Amino acid sequence: MAAVLNGKEIAGNVRAKLKEEVSKLNLKYPDKTPCLTIVQVGDRDDSNVYIRMKRKAGEEVGVDVRHLKLAKESTEEDIVKRIVSLNADPSVHGIILQLPLDTVSKVDEMKCTNAISYSKDVDGLTDCSLGRLSGGALDGCNIPCTPLGCLELIEQSGVDIRGKRAVVIGRSKIVGTPMSLLLIKRNATVTVCHTKTVDLPSVAREADILVVAAGCPEMVTKDYIKPGAVVIDCGISYIPDPTKSSGRRLVGDIKYAEVKEVAGWVTPVPGGVGPMTVAMLIRNTVKCFKELVLQQPDCSMDTEWKMRYLPLKPVRPVPSDIVIARNQTPKSISVLAEEIGIMDDELELYGSHKAKVSLSILDRLENNKNGNYIVVTGITPTPLGEGKSTTTMGLAQSLGAHLKRNTFACVRQPSQGPTFGIKGGAAGGGYSQVIPMEEFNLHLTGDIHAITAANNLLAAALDARIFHESTQTDRALFNRLVPVKNGVRTFSSIQRERLKKLEISKVHPEELSEEEKSKFCRLDIDPSTITWQRVIDTNDRYLRKITIGQSATEKGISREAQFDISVASELMAILALTSSLEDMRERIGRIVVASSRGGQPVTADDLGVSGALTVLMKDAINPNLMQTLEGTPVFVHAGPFANIAHGNSSILADKIALKLVGENGYVVTEAGFGADIGMEKFFNIKCRYSGLIPNCVAMVATVRALKMHGGGPTVTAGQPIHSEYSQENLELLPKGFVNLERHIGNALKFGIPVCVA
Repeated sequence: MAAVLNGKEIAGNVRAKLKEEVSKLNLKYPDKTPCLTIVQVGDRDDSNVYIRMKRKAGEEVGVDVRHLKLAKESTEEDIVKRIVSLNADPSVHGIILQLPLDTVSKVDEMKCTNAISYSKDVDGLTDCSLGRLSGGALDGCNIPCTPLGCLELIEQSGVDIRGKRAVVIGRSKIVGTPMSLLLIKRNATVTVCHTKTVDLPSVAREADILVVAAGCPEMVTKDYIKPGAVVIDCGISYIPDPTKSSGRRLVGDIKYAEVKEVAGWVTPVPGGVGPMTVAMLIRNTVKCFKELVLQQPDCSMDTEWKMRYLPLKPVRPVPSDIVIARNQTPKSISVLAEEIGIMDDELELYGSHKAKVSLSILDRLENNKNGNYIVVTGITPTPLGEGKSTTTMGLAQSLGAHLKRNTFACVRQPSQGPTFGIKGGAAGGGYSQVIPMEEFNLHLTGDIHAITAANNLLAAALDARIFHESTQTDRALFNRLVPVKNGVRTFSSIQRERLKKLEISKVHPEELSEEEKSKFCRLDIDPSTITWQRVIDTNDRYLRKITIGQSATEKGISREAQFDISVASELMAILALTSSLEDMRERIGRIVVASSRGGQPVTADDLGVSGALTVLMKDAINPNLMQTLEGTPVFVHAGPFANIAHGNSSILADKIALKLVGENGYVVTEAGFGADIGMEKFFNIKCRYSGLIPNCVAMVATVRALKMHGGGPTVTAGQPIHSEYSQENLELLPKGFVNLERHIGNALKFGIPVCVA
C-alpha cells in the first residue's frame, strides 16, 4: 500500500515558510510588497476558480495578488499592450496570463504569453524561460510551476533522485518537457513517453519515478507501475459518476485505487499536484520580487556601482579626436546598463553601443535620494568653442573611473548643422569624449529626425488649413472636420476642447447653429502672422527664404516662408523641458503657430494635430544612454540652442541620472553657450521647471578666450589663428579676467558656489 504524498499539506508548509520570509522582507523594506498580477481574458468558470485559489494563497503569504480582467472582445493587440504596461510597472513583480483565453476573436496565446517580460514570468512559460531551462540554466531561471511542484513532491518522498530511472508520460511544454529537464538536472535517467509510445506499460514499469501528465483520465493502471515506485499524477479531468449529486467526479491520469496497491508513494487527485502548483506560483513571485527589487543597485543605500572601467592608453603626440575614439573599444551598452542598475525592461537597445531608457525607471527609483548636481558652463566663448563638452566628459571620467564615484554626464545631442560645419561635433575632445563618436554626432537614435517630422507635419497642417478655408464653404469644412461615421457624427476629444475655447457648450454636432459651425471650423489664419516654419537639420543657406504654394493645385495661394534648423524648433525646447508623455502632449497642444485676423492665437490643438505630433515624438522622450572613453555612463538627450531657446539637455535625463548615482554620486550636466545665456537660462528656466538645485557651477575658461576678451584680435571660424593666441601674451591675458569675473559674479548671485575649470 503506497504512502500518500499530500499536496495540500506540503503546499501549506511551503506557504508558511514563504509567509515568514515575506514578513521579514516587509520589516526590512516596509515600502515594498511582492505583487502578482493575473491577466484574465473573458469569464470562464474554471479560470475563475483557479484565480480564486491563487488569490487566497497569495493573501495568506502576504503577496499582493491583483486580478486584471479583460473583456472577451479584447484583441491580441489589446492583450499584449496591457501586458507590456505591466512589464513597465515597477510595483508588479510577477505576471501570469490565465489560460485558456476566452476571446471572441482569434488570439495567438503564445504570442501573448511571450509578451511577458522574462524577469516577471512567474509561470515560466515564455520561450525565453523555457529556452533557458532547456539549456540547463536553472540558476535564476523561472521554472514552470507544475513541474516545480512535482519535483517538490518527489523530494518530500525521501527518495534520492540521483541515478534513478524516471519516466515522464507527456511531452507538453507546460509539464512534460520541463519535468524531464528538471529530473535530468537532478541526475536521473529520464525517458519521455506519450500516448503513442509502443508498449507504454512495459516502459513505465521500469520507472522508479513515474510522472503522468498525459491528459487521459485514469489511463495508467497498476500494470504500468513498478512496485515501490514514486507516482506523481498531474492529470485533472471530470468523468461521469451517477453516485455524485453533480453527476461527475474529479480524477487524474491514474486509476488511483489500484495504483495505490502497487506504488510506494502516490499523489491523490484532488489534493496532490494542484495545491503545489499554486504554492510554486507564489514562491516564484517572491523569488522574482527579490531579484527585481532587492538585487538591483539601491541608490538610496549609496551602493557603489560594480563598474568595469575602460583603460586609456595616451600617446604623444596626441592623435586626432576621431583616431582616439576609434582606438577605444566600448562596452556593450546592455552591460553598462546592468552595471549602473538599469533593468532589462527599462532598456531599449539601438545596436550594441546606444540605447534608450524608459521613463518608468523614475517610478521604480522615486524613493531614492538624488546625487550631487554639477552644471558646467563657460565664459563668453570664441567662435571655436572653449571646451565645455570636453570638461564635462573629463570631469565625469575623473570622478567615475579614477575616484570610483557613481558619476553620470548629461549632454545635448548635437545638430548635424554645426557637425558638418566649421565647429564640428560635440562629443568632447582628446581623451575626454563620448563614444562611439560617429553615432553620437550623427543620427544617434533618431530623436532629431522625429522632431523634424513632427515640426513639418504641423507646418503642413497649417498651410493645408489655410488652403481649405480659402476654397470651401462652411458646410463643406464642417463635413470634413466632423464626418459621419456609421451614421453618426461626433466630436473628437480635441474638438470638444476647441468648443470650450469658443465658449460653445453644445456637445452634439447637429445642435450647432450655422454661425457656431462657421466659428468652429474656421480658424481664419492671418498668413502675415505665421511664426511656425519648416525645419531641416542641415545648414542650407538657400532655404533661409523660400516661396511655397507654386503648384497649380494650390490655386494661387502662395506665401513667403523659410526653413530653420531642426534643433531650433519649439518642439526641441519642449522635449528638453517636459516631465512626462502627458506633459509633452499638453505643451505641444499649446504651441502658437499664428494669429487669426481677429488677433486670437492659433495653436496646434486648434489645428487638431497635437496628438499626431506626440505620437511622432513618443520614443524621442526617452533619454539616450551612451558612454565615455573610460566606460562611464552618459545621457545624451535633447539639443535646443541657447540663443533661441534655453540651451540645455533634458530635465528627464538629469532626473534619472540623479536617482541612479545615489546620494553620494555626481551628475555633471552641461549648459550650452556662454554663462550669460546657457547658465542663466539653466537657472531661470530649467531649474524652475525641474525643481532641481545644483550643488556647484564649473566655469570653463581658456587662455584663448581670456586673451580675446582682453583686447586680442577677433577669432574667426575658418581663418588662421593670430599669433597672439599661439604665443605667450601676458598683456592681454589679465585684461580678459574681467569677463571671467563678471560670469563668476553672475553665478554667485544664484547662491551656488563656483569652481573655475
